[in-house]
Amino acid sequence: MSVTPRRAPAEVQGSAGWAPARPPRRRSGVLITGAVIGLILGGLALLLLIAYFVLALGPGFTFAGAVLALFPLAVVLLGARWIDRWEPEPPLVLGIGFLWGATVAVLGALIVDAGVQIAVASTGGPTDDTAVLQLVVQAPIVEEILKGFGVLLIFLFARRYFDGPVDGIVYATVVAGGFAFTENIQYFGLELVGSGGFGINVGMVFFLRGILSPFAHAMFTAMTGLAIGIAARRGGRLPGLLAFVIGLIPAIALHALWNGSIFLTDNFFGFYVLVQVPLFIGAIVMVTMLQRRERLLTQQRLAEYAVAGWITPAEVASLGTAAGRRMALAWARPRGLLRTMRSYIRDATRLASTRQRLLTGRDVPSGQADELQLLAKITEARRIVMTPVVPGGAAAGGAAASAPGAAPTRGTLPPPTGVPRP
Repeated sequence: MSVTPRRAPAEVQGSAGWAPARPPRRRSGVLITGAVIGLILGGLALLLLIAYFVLALGPGFTFAGAVLALFPLAVVLLGARWIDRWEPEPPLVLGIGFLWGATVAVLGALIVDAGVQIAVASTGGPTDDTAVLQLVVQAPIVEEILKGFGVLLIFLFARRYFDGPVDGIVYATVVAGGFAFTENIQYFGLELVGSGGFGINVGMVFFLRGILSPFAHAMFTAMTGLAIGIAARRGGRLPGLLAFVIGLIPAIALHALWNGSIFLTDNFFGFYVLVQVPLFIGAIVMVTMLQRRERLLTQQRLAEYAVAGWITPAEVASLGTAAGRRMALAWARPRGLLRTMRSYIRDATRLASTRQRLLTGRDVPSGQADELQLLAKITEARRIVMTPVVPGGAAAGGAAASAPGAAPTRGTLPPPTGVPRP
């Protein structure tokens, strides 16, 4: 395929008003199939988990545990949104990932744990050694495989929405957030049952799991998501499968380190400050660097479309930098174009990601169809944004629109001052 995008028609270059006629239909059968399978599995697992919790904890303590678990869940989801703010992933894919983590992965872990406990009981009963093995070996391996498998399924069934490391971390965070939510219901509910209600012990468990470590599961599984995301840049299912196995190694190691901290030291809070806090800070730094790389990639790809005439060089800065986006939205707000501008920014970012997917040879037929549809969308958005308006909402020429007392004109986006060019 060509290195540069197809050139825009003459009527698009320097202005707008053209859209590709009837872009090819996207092949979304794999995504729909995956979504249906995920919803069915998640629904069945949810029903089984509800029955398990109601029988083990009672409906009242199950509800109370769920309410307490909402706080760390909200923190994790806000973190995922912060990571995903440059190019938000489809809510449907995120929702299925969350459902997998909250239901299928948890149910699988419970089934394995029940089988291990039966095996331990048949060989003489639990001992200190079996307790350590279950906490430091069994739980990290089983849970990270199940959570990471959810990220892998997203890669396999929704590859067009899996563009790189940031996407992998986002999906891993959402899957792990769902797992932690259901697991917290169990932990909080068991403590409520043991304490006969709310008390100091319940507060301590909430402090440890809801305040100190809401991102623990997300940090572990993010290693798997990061590895799969790096492989996604190269294309092909085999690299993704290999990356899944490789990513499990640091994910399991971090999980085992966290679970084993109670055996490594008597000073948990000292361990938390000296080990876990630096790891968390390192994770934030890594995500920030990956986000910067994502922004630069967006600028590079959009610059190619500017050369081909689809947008202007000034718009690359407006669409491809955080400062430029803020200025573009501020410009659009008083003109009644905020929604259009947001769509324009979102579609332009997706266009850049689609171009990157094409350049790496990933799912080319679907990518070409996506490219045409996104070009049509941004062309229409530019037509709306650049059409002058006069009082009463009618479109008019530039002179009429700038007459004394006229409403703010739309016109061409002003080049953002102080925004670095790609």
